[in-house]
Amino acid sequence: MRVKLALASAVTLALSACSSGTIEDEDGEQTGEYTVNQITGETSATIETEDGTTTVRSGSSVPVDLPGGFTVYPGANVISNTVVKQGEGSGTLVTMSSNDSPGEVAAFYKDQAEKAGITIQMEMKTNGAQIIGGESGDGLTFSIMASPTEDGTTAQLTIGKEID
Repeated sequence: MRVKLALASAVTLALSACSSGTIEDEDGEQTGEYTVNQITGETSATIETEDGTTTVRSGSSVPVDLPGGFTVYPGANVISNTVVKQGEGSGTLVTMSSNDSPGEVAAFYKDQAEKAGITIQMEMKTNGAQIIGGESGDGLTFSIMASPTEDGTTAQLTIGKEID
């Protein structure tokens, strides 16, 4: 009886730690569903579109798996990671913080982008922030936005690859 009670309590706790719902289009048709884990904060969603199924995972505990030789900035704290997949295409948005300057973070990612075969198409510096973006010949897109904070830098790294 104790085992059944413990199992029932564990299932109840697991269910109460998650909330879920449906996603509807502008006509009120259900196009997907989502789940939010109240303990970890991770959000997962699946959406059906005319282009196929799109899946999204987002949160601080979502594993970071960057393509094309990119890595998390050394010593950075990952605040959030969002992974989007649709068919063969995928994209990642990693938000992180570092004690280093925006210039150091941007230079690190510019170097990684160039080594990955990405042609830098845009560089901008404004109010202490730096933004760099580009694309490779095979469709790998990249951008880094590094902004100053009291303690260093908050950076958003976006890498994606669309497969036709």
